[in-house]
This record gives sequence, structure tokens and C-alpha cells, in this order.
Amino acid sequence: MAVAKVIEVNASSTTSVEDAVRHGLKKTAETVKGIKGVWVNEIKAVTNDSGDITEWRVNLRITFVVA
Repeated sequence: MAVAKVIEVNASSTTSVEDAVRHGLKKTAETVKGIKGVWVNEIKAVTNDSGDITEWRVNLRITFVVA
């Protein structure tokens, strides 16, 4: 029987939502082993005065197996 744990991670990118997710997942994988999945819980965008998006932010829930 396996036991899984879920942690929340916030990540950002000036490029795209997908890049923010990849960055957050890769950074988490440096210290957390056994990652099995990621759920994008929330997406936010930072804008400038002109209404252009300057940064994408995501809130991730990352699931991993506890040994």
C-alpha cells in the first residue's frame, strides 16, 4: 500500500503558464523524490499600466509517494 502527500508550491515565469509550471516542478524535484503528479490549482497574471502581461504565476499542488 502506498501513501501519498500533497504540497503546495508557487512559481512564476515571464514567458508562459506552462513555463511557470515546469519551473516550479523542476525546482521541487531537486529536493522531493517520488513525484507522481501536479495539479495547477490557480493561475494569476501580473500586468503593467498598459494592460500587458508581465508575469505569469501559478499555484501548484504536487503529489509524491511517501516511503
